[in-house]
Amino acid sequence: MPTVAIIGAGPLGRWLALAAARAGFTVLLEDVMPNNLHHAQEMIRQQLNPASLPAVSFVSTIEDAVRNADLVLDCVPDELESKLEILWLLDRMAPPHCVFATPTTRLSITDLANCTYRPEKCIAIATEASALAANLNTEILLRTTPVTAAETTALVGDFWRRLGFTPSFEPEATSA
Repeated sequence: MPTVAIIGAGPLGRWLALAAARAGFTVLLEDVMPNNLHHAQEMIRQQLNPASLPAVSFVSTIEDAVRNADLVLDCVPDELESKLEILWLLDRMAPPHCVFATPTTRLSITDLANCTYRPEKCIAIATEASALAANLNTEILLRTTPVTAAETTALVGDFWRRLGFTPSFEPEATSA
């Protein structure tokens, strides 16, 4: 089972960590704000079976979160500067095989992926974050780049299926 790093322990990050742990993934949840990690620990401990608690580790650095990750999901704001900064950090700290999935409904995943050394390992989660956390539907839209690898879509698709979603992949529209 892949190891999943989740960057950001706000509401979406906490929900993803809990859902991934329940689905059997090993999860590393990171946040630079100690208070966010504390709230995440409390919420997850209240909702997760005590036997499953070792499946979630709480870490305070991106490096610790991604060191052994197979898949990284970032929960930073959907703003260009935030996404570029986190992808830059992840690209330098994560192992070469690691896949990046970033929630964005406004930004081009092709442009973001091209700012990394692994554009074939980048994919966008194009469903609104609030809809995911609220489980408003079971379909999730994943946007690919022209160079997204089959292994990337397989890993990310399997992750969402294990969480109970039906992934649908859509190539990002290219501008003329």
